[in-house]
Amino acid sequence: MLRDFRDFVLRGNLLDLAVALVLGLAFAALVTSLVDNLVMPLVAAIIGEPDFRGLTFTVNGAVFRYGAFITDLIIFVATAAAVYFFVVRPVQAILARRRGAEPTEEEVTDEERRHRELLAAIGRLCTR
Repeated sequence: MLRDFRDFVLRGNLLDLAVALVLGLAFAALVTSLVDNLVMPLVAAIIGEPDFRGLTFTVNGAVFRYGAFITDLIIFVATAAAVYFFVVRPVQAILARRRGAEPTEEEVTDEERRHRELLAAIGRLCTR
């Protein structure tokens, strides 16, 4: 039973997930710092206030804190934009360069198209 537990813990997937979790947490702290220290001051420079959490209105004694929602929305959009423009796009560009540009449909010759169809047919036959 201990051997099974050891095998489970030392399995590659679990270790990969642990490393991914640690790196993800560190990256989240980095993105949070980027948004808090660079993006929100830009918002403050444009709008005049970096935090809208003090904006509220009251209806029948119920306090609606719409300013907190606006601040969280700005932080979410800024975080998503930072991740997209500083991580996703650069990684996609690096992977595209590494793979090389794949030919478009117009650049594929009839012979290449026939070869692809033949390989697909063989693949379907082999899976039966």
